[in-house]
Amino acid sequence: MKDSDLRIDTGLLLSTLLLISIGIVMVASASMVAAKGPYISHMRYLIKQVLAAGIGLSALFTALHIPMSFYQKRHYAWLFLAIALLILVLIPGIGSEINGSRRWIRVGPISIQISELVKALALLYLCNHLVRYTEAIKQDARYLIEPLSMFGVLGILLLLEPDFGATIVLFTTMLGVLFMAGVSLRWFALLIGIGIIGMSGLIFFSPYRFARLTGFLDPWANHLGSGYQLTQSLIAFGRGGWFGVGLGDSIQKLYYLPEAHTDFILAVVAEEFGLIGVLCILATGSYLVWRGLSIARTSYLKDLYFNALMGFGITFWLGLQFIVNIGVNIGLLPTKGLTLPFLSYSGSSLVVDCMIIGILLRIHLETQYAPEKTDT
Repeated sequence: MKDSDLRIDTGLLLSTLLLISIGIVMVASASMVAAKGPYISHMRYLIKQVLAAGIGLSALFTALHIPMSFYQKRHYAWLFLAIALLILVLIPGIGSEINGSRRWIRVGPISIQISELVKALALLYLCNHLVRYTEAIKQDARYLIEPLSMFGVLGILLLLEPDFGATIVLFTTMLGVLFMAGVSLRWFALLIGIGIIGMSGLIFFSPYRFARLTGFLDPWANHLGSGYQLTQSLIAFGRGGWFGVGLGDSIQKLYYLPEAHTDFILAVVAEEFGLIGVLCILATGSYLVWRGLSIARTSYLKDLYFNALMGFGITFWLGLQFIVNIGVNIGLLPTKGLTLPFLSYSGSSLVVDCMIIGILLRIHLETQYAPEKTDT
């Protein structure tokens, strides 16, 4: 097949560009009040989001031109890089502390959230390991010891920041990829059980995490305390009705709803564009996830197992963050600091999300080279 015959997945690309565009508009609307100050431009967050989008799209098209074989040739390099970055961010003077968490490394005027990049590096390592032991891992649990141990190390380092949200995404994505790799259901169920017990322990023995859990169950019982953020979000959804109050006319973003331009940007969408606006976001996100799963399935059918596992992993990752962020905004899940992919204000998250979309687009291109799998 000639290169000129290859077709990029326009559906995936256009849905990504649409979400990024909506995100820029909503960040502008939600952040102008938060950015206002005597020495601060009210356009500060908008400018940063536009710059992040530009860098992200550059990363997307760069990843589109990198062969997947490049990632397979560096099995342990991705793991060692992830561990090194997580150690560096914990070192005072290198890692920057904001709101009690040490999650960022500052490079000049730019702050890089390390956990976002680590999720991508960990996924590359895991898929490499599973492809190396494709058949053995289905029969012998010993081949799971190494990746589980390494993910345990990554999880501990993330919790030291602390970044509980990134830890949940990391381990849930790992479980999804292990399931698609064909790990025995017995061992898969055991891993889920261990994960639930571990996460429950982290919640119940951490006062602030436990307060978030109980606050989400009945936010109105302490609407000025642990339930404040959720109740303000629910008020925004209620004010929006079917069609919203109009772009820029949200009241909740006027210092009522904390983190309106980041974790709770969907509440601002709901208030300004109503249920119809939220459904448009859900439809676009769902289409993006469907395209990702379709690309991964096609790769699997053509025996491109590394590509398939990467495709499934990327899609699980993005889909999980969509589900968790939306669940938090509407009160179905406890408050957790996870961004809404492509929409929330977050430079590192937006750049990495664009990069992994570029990898998905590359996987789609390479499936067009591969012949259909034939039974022998």
